[in-house]
Amino acid sequence: MQVLYEQAESKEEEKAVIKAVSKTDEIIAAIKLLENGTESIAVTKDEQTFMLDISSIYYVESVDKKTFIYTKNNCYEAKYRLYELEEILNNYFLRCAKAMIVNIKKIKSVKSEINGRMNARLLNDENLIIARSYVKELKKRLGI
Repeated sequence: MQVLYEQAESKEEEKAVIKAVSKTDEIIAAIKLLENGTESIAVTKDEQTFMLDISSIYYVESVDKKTFIYTKNNCYEAKYRLYELEEILNNYFLRCAKAMIVNIKKIKSVKSEINGRMNARLLNDENLIIARSYVKELKKRLGI
């Protein structure tokens, strides 16, 4: 893809134009990034509230009506329900089980299991089980 940059004379003249054959997940993510800057979400840990960069999220899990967000080395709690986070998070996130959403950019490898499920190894070497009903969409999104 060719990228062009032109210097604007003023802040009011700033704009971004994206020409693409179709509106892919990557194009949508680029649009969101340009419109909103770095996306972040409010989370809590040890009674402190943090603004967590969405790109640092590995996966999200719901346990006992609480929502936990996992990064490379930490676990945070979020006030959102899983279905709300599906809407908030960008297109790199995918429901992989009834109570879990995974960031597909953090998947290192996948392996098919005998029962139709998949095992996904994340960049932090954690393993997640992808439920049968979500395997087809994961394969499509990963291009396999």
